[in-house]
Amino acid sequence: MSKGSPGPTPGFLVWRLANKWRVAVDRAVAPLGLTHAQYSLVASLYGMQRAGERPSQRRLADHTGLEALYVSKLARALESAGLIERTRDPRDPRAVQLALTEQGQAATRQAIAVVQELLQQLLEPLGGLDAPRTRAFTYELTTLLGAPLAPSVPNDESTQGTTP
Repeated sequence: MSKGSPGPTPGFLVWRLANKWRVAVDRAVAPLGLTHAQYSLVASLYGMQRAGERPSQRRLADHTGLEALYVSKLARALESAGLIERTRDPRDPRAVQLALTEQGQAATRQAIAVVQELLQQLLEPLGGLDAPRTRAFTYELTTLLGAPLAPSVPNDESTQGTTP
């Protein structure tokens, strides 16, 4: 908590909400053989493929906000499960392109339906998925995610003793 506010900080609340939603999505997609991180990858890949893209692992990492090394690890596991295929980019032999297999597309469509139902439930306190409060909440989150972070300064006395 910060010195000036009696309650939890916004950072703490965002962290708690992110953890709550991650656990909820993990539980919802587990029967489909996916984790939340894997779902994030295949659902993003699904949307990108529908837009005509065959993204590289790096592009998918940038899109999802996941570390490139983690995307590579997830992609290998999803490839072993038959959900995606990884191929060398003909324009850049160092890059690996990703695409959903037919099985992966079917599993992803099913997972998206499950997560959409879950989101409706999680957003019910704001009026549901299509409610004005949810659109405003989404706008605010997008604004915060789009704000660049200044590089941290080690041992900066103005940040000592604060929490997220």
